[in-house]
Amino acid sequence: MDEQLSKSKPIYSLFDLTKYFLKLGTWGFGGPVALVGYMHRDLVENKGWLKEEEYKEGLALAQLAPGPLAAQLGIYIGFVHYGLIGATFAGLAFVVPSFIMVVLLGMAYQLYGGLAWMQAVFYSVGAAVIGIIAMSAYKLTVKSISKFEIAAIKSNWLLWVFYIVGIIITVITEREEILLFLTCGILYMLVKAMPQWIRKPTILPAAILISTEFWKYDGKTLEEIAWFFTKAGAFVFGSGLAIVPFLHGGVVTEFGWLNEKQFVDAVAVAMITPGPVVITVGFIG
Repeated sequence: MDEQLSKSKPIYSLFDLTKYFLKLGTWGFGGPVALVGYMHRDLVENKGWLKEEEYKEGLALAQLAPGPLAAQLGIYIGFVHYGLIGATFAGLAFVVPSFIMVVLLGMAYQLYGGLAWMQAVFYSVGAAVIGIIAMSAYKLTVKSISKFEIAAIKSNWLLWVFYIVGIIITVITEREEILLFLTCGILYMLVKAMPQWIRKPTILPAAILISTEFWKYDGKTLEEIAWFFTKAGAFVFGSGLAIVPFLHGGVVTEFGWLNEKQFVDAVAVAMITPGPVVITVGFIG
């Protein structure tokens, strides 16, 4: 009864929630791992808006679903006490500030990108971004798989095998293969808990056929961009940083919408602005 009462009467208003995520989206630097940490510190430890169990449940769901980690956790937090309205307000307040910043920087880049001082700025920022991505990758590895300890590695050996195989294939092919990651996920599911529906012979081939037909879609550039980023949001799991190699494979290698330097600059813009890293799609678009 007390739990139901706490959910029906939260200690914060929808305005407070929106204001917090607007502030976080405007000043929250550091990438997905840092943003997730800010939410825990502010909303669980300091303000007490969420219980520890609610936060952990939201974090698990955000990691389980494809798309940007921090943004999805923010949407979940908005949903906890205010439903779809809270999720909508929290998501928009979190993403819109950084989206506006990235679009403005993209316009400036398009207008003044050829100038020497602008190139120097992006070159220096790009070097710093490499370090940020490396540190975030380490933190995500520890958070998602296990610590670099013998006991932890032994207990999660299958995840480490998939992790290492994914690294090797990604380095060799220089692109993120979606089928590889989907295969690893399916194999892990089969090892841990095989669902009953998997035994039905007609479901899996039909799903593969449908997805194959979608991937053959061919249209105009704008339609291709919209469909490509829809696939990115639907199939790329992990944090916003996980989407970077996938975007490179499509935006640079497959479609040639940007060259290597422009893509690095796009990632750099997303890293130096607050909010989720996935907002780099605004610059690319």
